[in-house]
Amino acid sequence: MFYYPVMGPQDDTLRPHQRARARGAVSNATGRYETATHWAFDDGWDVPEEDRLIRTEVRLERPRSAITYNRSPDLPFDRSINPYRGCEHGCIYCFARPTHAYLNLSPGLDFETKLIARPGIGKVLEQELRAKSYIPRTIALGTNTDPYQPIEAEHGVMREVLEVLHDFHHPLAIVTKGAMVERDIDLLAPMAAQGLARVGLSVTTLDPTLARRLEPRAAAPARRLAAIRRLSEAGIPVRVMVAPVIPGLTDPELETILDAARDAGAVAASWIMLRLPLEISPLFQEWLEAHAPGRAAKVMARIRETHGGRDYDPEWGRRMRGQGIWSDLIGQRFDKAVARLGLLVPQPPLRTDLFHPPPRAGDQLTLF
Repeated sequence: MFYYPVMGPQDDTLRPHQRARARGAVSNATGRYETATHWAFDDGWDVPEEDRLIRTEVRLERPRSAITYNRSPDLPFDRSINPYRGCEHGCIYCFARPTHAYLNLSPGLDFETKLIARPGIGKVLEQELRAKSYIPRTIALGTNTDPYQPIEAEHGVMREVLEVLHDFHHPLAIVTKGAMVERDIDLLAPMAAQGLARVGLSVTTLDPTLARRLEPRAAAPARRLAAIRRLSEAGIPVRVMVAPVIPGLTDPELETILDAARDAGAVAASWIMLRLPLEISPLFQEWLEAHAPGRAAKVMARIRETHGGRDYDPEWGRRMRGQGIWSDLIGQRFDKAVARLGLLVPQPPLRTDLFHPPPRAGDQLTLF
């Protein structure tokens, strides 16, 4: 079998000798910025190729900046930090998948198998926080790719970031599906006690079989509920995020998820409608045909009804919730459930008045 770069329609299927196990995407479409794609064809040779399992590859990046700023009116924060690019959790619906195209990689399997870690980001962050012009506001972690994906156990980049924010008494909000967040209770608990930290744990479904297909390498639903309980017992405010809600697939579980999370100790809740921008729509539709073919047409019809007939509506104010009858019904169900359960929407702001850069060796001491 020979692989040849060509111009024109892409062949995004796996090569015959490649195997994917516990991955979300079922294809590896060429990134939208590439000028060439690859076609596989039989070159006439009868030499068999070795059957290979697609494994996770991690490359290292020397970060030049740590904090990313945004001006989105849909987001409750204006700055974030991303310790990793790509995410091994492999959630098929992940809205960050298209960002891999900027790296000349595919938003498909490349996004979950070709990852980039950013060691040394802690020192860069420290320099940015020490700038005289810096004004502290809550830093969001995990808003693009998950900071507690499996490779964090080896690379510890998220731990670097937390240690700096802890030492500077800087407010932070974490979003994750990873139970590894429990590792950092020693830093998060004292920060939470000062009003400096909270955690959002995403629970998409309580069905372990569906979760394994939707989010193949993320913590199982029961394990996430256990993490909510441990964090809550340590005094760390936890928000359950029913995100994304997939109409026609996971939306029947909305109230059940909120009940289970509240029982585990969650004090707040939020929800977001499924979004399918750019490459995510074809990837998600492939996933539906592979894992839920009987529901594929219904799910896509519901999604399009919530986005004005399109797979995705990028309009500010609508992209997170959608519009129409299904969006309204889900919103009403959510509002009634959180009122019944006493869950906060939204949470109170974190403190910024405690921010203080720690002294360095050689710094001149102040008189007060």
